[in-house]
Amino acid sequence: MSQVIAIINQKGGVGKSTTAINLAAALGDLGRHVLVVDFDPQGNATSGFGVNKDALEADVYDALMDEDTTLESVIVASCVDGVDVAPATIQLAGAEIELVSVMARESVLRYALEPVRGEYDYVLVDCPPSLGLLTVNALVAADSLLIPIQCEFYALEGLSKLLESMRLVRGRLNPSLDVFGVVMTMYDARTILSRDVVGNVRDYFGDKVFQTVIPRNVKLSEAPSHGLPANRYAPASKGAQAYEALAREVVAHG
Repeated sequence: MSQVIAIINQKGGVGKSTTAINLAAALGDLGRHVLVVDFDPQGNATSGFGVNKDALEADVYDALMDEDTTLESVIVASCVDGVDVAPATIQLAGAEIELVSVMARESVLRYALEPVRGEYDYVLVDCPPSLGLLTVNALVAADSLLIPIQCEFYALEGLSKLLESMRLVRGRLNPSLDVFGVVMTMYDARTILSRDVVGNVRDYFGDKVFQTVIPRNVKLSEAPSHGLPANRYAPASKGAQAYEALAREVVAHG
């Protein structure tokens, strides 16, 4: 069965989609079969793999809200062998409202994923920057959470609410849910602040923090505009190499 890992942080701009794209691509290069579920209405993970949203006949929204559309039917291949994408478009934003009246509304994604879980080693769910109903669905569907934290002053702000949401979901809907790991992003070795933030996060989360830190890197920023992960756009870049190291840690984690 797949490991379903929700990439989550209610703060925006911390590198969730960048991590989903580049970790998936690096895992693909390690021979793992990976599905990226774009669960953010912005659709950044979709465009980051070069998927043309305008050409899609159906997306994750349809798999959630249309009982005649399966998640498997909306999956498309990416530019990386072994990596597939369940794409999202802006219409996914409507699901936050429409799911309110759906029976077992917190578990719709979990049910949608069940038929494909045996086909992948990892399912990475790129969550929206909020703690709304879409994110709750990701928490219920996931086996564990991967939390990207930006190396900036407010890094830990709001994380207590995320962890409280995780505990509530674990207590009521998903008893096995846990933190898979924490990855530090946008690290700048030249600044004392970045080093201090990493130290504070390691003190807070202990051995849950990956040894690999993701640097602030222009190639990571440029790659999505070309519809490519960094290991296809600039494989020798520090950003691509960092995600390769992270992927090896993820595999070693089991």
